[in-house]
Amino acid sequence: MKNITLKLSILFFSLSTITTSLLANDWADSFRLESENKYFEAAKAIEKYTKTKVVSEFAVIRHGWLNYLVGNYNSSIEDYLSALRINPNSLDARLGLLLPLLAQTRWREAALHAKKVLDVAPWQYHAHIRLMIAEEAQLQWSALEKHASAVVERYPSDATAQVYLARAYASLGKKEPAILIYRKVLQMVPGHIEVTRYLSIADAL
Repeated sequence: MKNITLKLSILFFSLSTITTSLLANDWADSFRLESENKYFEAAKAIEKYTKTKVVSEFAVIRHGWLNYLVGNYNSSIEDYLSALRINPNSLDARLGLLLPLLAQTRWREAALHAKKVLDVAPWQYHAHIRLMIAEEAQLQWSALEKHASAVVERYPSDATAQVYLARAYASLGKKEPAILIYRKVLQMVPGHIEVTRYLSIADAL
């Protein structure tokens, strides 16, 4: 009886080891393929974990990311929405959802989801940047000026936020503040193409 129990234990351990090894290989393959810019293949490597009886939340989010990278924006949106159904409180999923929405120029939807993130995490950096993208795309310059100014106050060394503020000033005809902010950006990113172009034109006027 002891021998049978021991054999069964060894068999169970062996099967568990094999299963764990196969799972690890799937994920390792997915990350390796992503590093090789083979996004479609990277998604396929973990796809089965998005369709099992007990779905992996991380697998669904990662699948959404890889679908975004390959340009399958509708599938990416579906993945991120599936992840939100699994976990409605997931900021990862909602932030990820912004990417394919922005790629499809669905500015209002993207802004809505960005604001939902900010309701929970008021100074979440990526949510602010993606919301500013949506504001700029909708030519909401006054809103962008106010928004970017607040973000710059919290992230004073971030060049991206400074650029959005400068664009808002420039689009509102506020030349001097735009020049001032663009010069700050030039300190952070010497040779910044947008900045050098704007300053050269401003100096010529």
